[in-house]
Amino acid sequence: MYEFAIAWEWLAFAARWLHVITAIAWIGSSFYFIALDLGLRKHADLPDGAHGEEWQVHGGGFYHIQKYLVAPDRMPEHLTWFKWESYATWLSGFALLAIVYYAGADLYLIDRNVLDVTAPVAILISLLSLALGWALYDLLCKSPLGRDDTLLMVTLYALLVAMAWGYTQLFTGRAAFLHLGAFTATIMSANVFMIIIPNQKKVVADLVAGRTPDPKLGLQAKQRSTHNNYLTLPVLFLMLSNHYPLAFGTQYNWVIASLVFLMGVTIRHWFNTRHARKGNPTWTWPATAVMLIAIMWLSTAPQQIVPSTGEAQASEDAVTQEVAPPFQRFVTDAHFESARDAVTTRCTMCHSQTPGYEGILWAPKGVTLETEAEIAAHAREIYLQSGRSHAMPPGNVSQMTEAERQAINTWYESAVEARR
Repeated sequence: MYEFAIAWEWLAFAARWLHVITAIAWIGSSFYFIALDLGLRKHADLPDGAHGEEWQVHGGGFYHIQKYLVAPDRMPEHLTWFKWESYATWLSGFALLAIVYYAGADLYLIDRNVLDVTAPVAILISLLSLALGWALYDLLCKSPLGRDDTLLMVTLYALLVAMAWGYTQLFTGRAAFLHLGAFTATIMSANVFMIIIPNQKKVVADLVAGRTPDPKLGLQAKQRSTHNNYLTLPVLFLMLSNHYPLAFGTQYNWVIASLVFLMGVTIRHWFNTRHARKGNPTWTWPATAVMLIAIMWLSTAPQQIVPSTGEAQASEDAVTQEVAPPFQRFVTDAHFESARDAVTTRCTMCHSQTPGYEGILWAPKGVTLETEAEIAAHAREIYLQSGRSHAMPPGNVSQMTEAERQAINTWYESAVEARR
């Protein structure tokens, strides 16, 4: 059974690798076409119906590109569609969400001090939030509000801020950030699948049938594409945040996420303005820097301390020490004591509420290993990173011995085998 943990880790790695590759393809094509669209030039010699053109050089050759707002007079023999980059990115991302957060819901998704629910309920909440998010966003875009791009963007930002706060009331801080990214990425990919590509197909069908395509189809697709452009950078931040507890492990994490969305707007505004040859809005960089400094301050701002009685404090300590049912077998295993001693001796110098290793101010990835409950909850990660591999401690700075690593392996494998 313990071999399954290794296979599962490699499955997660493969899904993550695929997700990164497809995301690069999608973001690259998206940024390219936005820059191309903004940089199109108009002149009197353009063919009938052409909106603009651009000459580009790359890879030793020249490219002559022309854009038609609706469609050319006749259907070209070869037409390249850009859609699978988006679909593959979302599908691989959802697979990774399932592998890491759904399969490991008791550890990564649920924080019972925030919302005490079972794993199936937490997963259902996750799925419903993604579906309802797209439905609400789509309704807003198709409502009269959608005719005013600025007012629509402000409303959508308010929705994202509300979701940032809402997710922190449902899941762990790490899962909240990841879900906010997935919520936004679902909107982006659904824009491609539900609006942009269908509208383009309608235009092609009209062109083939000899009908004049409806210009509104192109305008609607362009609006959704613009939204995707401004949402891309925040999504990247949220997807990377699980490596940085300073981002998600604070009571102000939802405010940090809200500021990240604004940073995405200011950065993209600079690039979009430059691509459109409409000036050089240098103010965007100081504004972005101010927001980043605010985020840095919020990540370490003093926590709100609520006075409690000795009885309440004892109750809190009891919750901290309680071992969740899925992990109890790791504590009751006969080999637990040896593994626990290895972990507390070699790992807690960093993985504690107050790390003792110089330069480490917060537990890496927010993982603390000071109690039996914490060690049991992170048994698989300890086994993979300190038993099966030498990834931890990094550089073996705490001098973990081979005997201690073997003790961890024996403990984990024994506990897993006991379930058979």
